[in-house]
Amino acid sequence: MAPVADKILSVTEITREIRSLLEGGFSALWVEGEISNFKRHTSGHLYFSLKDDSASLRCVMWRGTATYLQFEPEDGTRVRVFGDITVYDRQGVYQLRVSQMLPRGVGELEIAFRRLKEKLAAEGLFDPEHKKDLPLWPETIGVITSPTGAAARDIIVTLRRRWPPIRIVLRPVAVQGTGAAEQIAEAIAEFNQWGQADALIVGRGGGSLEDLWAFNEEIVARAVFASHIPVVSAVGHEIDYTICDFVADIRAATPTAAAETVVPDAAEIRRQVRNARENMTVRIRRVLRRNRELVDGFAGRYGMKRVRDIIYQNTQLVDELERRLRHNRRRTIERGRADIKQLAGRLAALSPAAVLQRGYSITRTHPENRLITSAAGLTPGMKIQTILAQGSAISTIQETVPADH
Repeated sequence: MAPVADKILSVTEITREIRSLLEGGFSALWVEGEISNFKRHTSGHLYFSLKDDSASLRCVMWRGTATYLQFEPEDGTRVRVFGDITVYDRQGVYQLRVSQMLPRGVGELEIAFRRLKEKLAAEGLFDPEHKKDLPLWPETIGVITSPTGAAARDIIVTLRRRWPPIRIVLRPVAVQGTGAAEQIAEAIAEFNQWGQADALIVGRGGGSLEDLWAFNEEIVARAVFASHIPVVSAVGHEIDYTICDFVADIRAATPTAAAETVVPDAAEIRRQVRNARENMTVRIRRVLRRNRELVDGFAGRYGMKRVRDIIYQNTQLVDELERRLRHNRRRTIERGRADIKQLAGRLAALSPAAVLQRGYSITRTHPENRLITSAAGLTPGMKIQTILAQGSAISTIQETVPADH
C-alpha cells in the first residue's frame, strides 16, 4: 500500500504544474510532419495533428493567424509549423499552438521572401504613386530574359504579330542559378544608360520557388525601382508572384501577356481607323444632303431665281470638295500602309534572327552562358557555345589570337 502523501494535488493543480513545465521548456520551436485529422471549425480555428512514423502531436491554429495562410492545408500535406507547447486543461493533453505554417520544401526561402517583401513594402517600393505609365505608341522594347527559353520566343512572336513596326532589343541573361540576379539588375541598368527603350519586359517562364528566386533578390528589386523606363514583370504563370512583380510598374501573368500589354494591336487600330472613316463619310453625306435640301428650298422662293446659277456652282464645288476629300483620305491611308510596311522591313532586317541568318553568330562560355566579346578573356581548354542561325555548337579553345594581330 502506497504511503499517504503530505499533500494531495487536485487534477487541476497537477495539470497546471505540467503546463508550467511544458510551456516553460518549449516556448517556441519548429516542427515538421504530416497533417492528419484536419478540421476547420465554423469559428475559423484550425484543429489537426502532425504525425511521423512513430508519433503524433495535436495542434491548434487560431482564426486570426490562419487568415494569413498562403495555402490550403489538408490531410496528407507535409508542413513545417512554428509555435509553442500548451496544455489543454479540460482534456489534460498537451498541444502545439501554431503561429506559422509553411509547406515542406519552402521553408527558409519562403521566410526570406516574406521578410524582404515586408522590408521593401515598408520603404515604399510597392507604392502605387511610384508606378510609371506605359507609352501609348512605343517604338523600342527592351527584353531581358534567357535567349534560349520559351519566354523569349513568346515575347518576340507576340510583339511582332501585334505591332510589326516595333523594334525589339533582346538582352540575354541567366534567369536562374548563381549570378542570375546580378545579370538581370545589370541589364536593367544598361537599358537605362542607353536610354532608347520605351519599355522593358523582364521575365521568364514558370517554375518552382527555387527556380524563380533570382527575381526575389533585393538587387533586382532595387534595379527595377530605380529604372526610369517603365518595367513590366513577366515572371512565371498566373499563380506565381515574385518581389519583382510587386516593384514593377505592371505585372503580367505570362511573358505573352506582357508583350500584349506593352504594344497596341495593329489589327485593332486598323479596325478603328476603318470605323472612323466610315462614320466620317456618313456624317459628311448627311451634312451635304441637309445643305442641298436647304439650298433647294431657298432656290424655289421668289427672288432666289436670279442666284440659281450661283447655287448650282456652289453645289458643284461641294461635290468637287467631297471628291478631293475622298482622294486625300485614300492617299493618306496608302502612305500610312507604306510606312508600316517599310518599318516592318527595317525591323526584320535588324532582328537578332536576321543577323544570324547573314552568317553572324553569338558565342558564350559553356555552361555559364556568359557572352564573349573579346578573346582576352579566353584560355586554352575553355569550353564555348556558338549559336548559329540553325542550332549551335560546343567547342574547346585551342589557341587565342590577340586583337592586334
